[in-house]
Amino acid sequence: MKPILHRCPWPTKPLDIAYHDTEWGVPLHDDRALFELLTLEGAQAGLSWSTVLAKRENYRRAFDGFDAEKIARYDAKKVAALMADAGIVRNRLKIAATIGNAQAFLAVQREFGSFDRFLWSHVGGRPIVNRRHGRGDVPARTAESDALSKALLARGFKFVGTTICYAFMQASGMVNDHLVTCDCHARCGKLK
Repeated sequence: MKPILHRCPWPTKPLDIAYHDTEWGVPLHDDRALFELLTLEGAQAGLSWSTVLAKRENYRRAFDGFDAEKIARYDAKKVAALMADAGIVRNRLKIAATIGNAQAFLAVQREFGSFDRFLWSHVGGRPIVNRRHGRGDVPARTAESDALSKALLARGFKFVGTTICYAFMQASGMVNDHLVTCDCHARCGKLK
């Protein structure tokens, strides 16, 4: 893979740059990874992505590698341990949402065959490739993120407002919002 010489303006720290260059906007289809990303996007509410990204490995450890079947069975003792874990965002509502979202995630898998199939149906099964020229051209929400948020909320998910859903759609490659001047725009635009 060619080195990234031109990138979007938002990544400024080494971890953010590595994430931008290798993950952000790359179409993601693995159910476990999609559940992880949705959880982390929800954890970001009110915080910066850099803060959550720096805690990602701690989240993976604390939440059993984002094994939804395990998370769906967490009890009060596990919640207390999570609330005491300085490696994650210790917000009781976000922790409770992760447990409830694991239960909802499993229900979606049963209903649609996979979480991937359900999510990607909101973009017709293929990434939406935008041609944004500047940061100001990138919206905080779209009709597609509104629809995804509504569908997730209807199935019992929490911390899935339309802004969180749009950030999730960008990160998971459902939407290619790399600026056209970014080397990743063309690379991600070829992926499905």
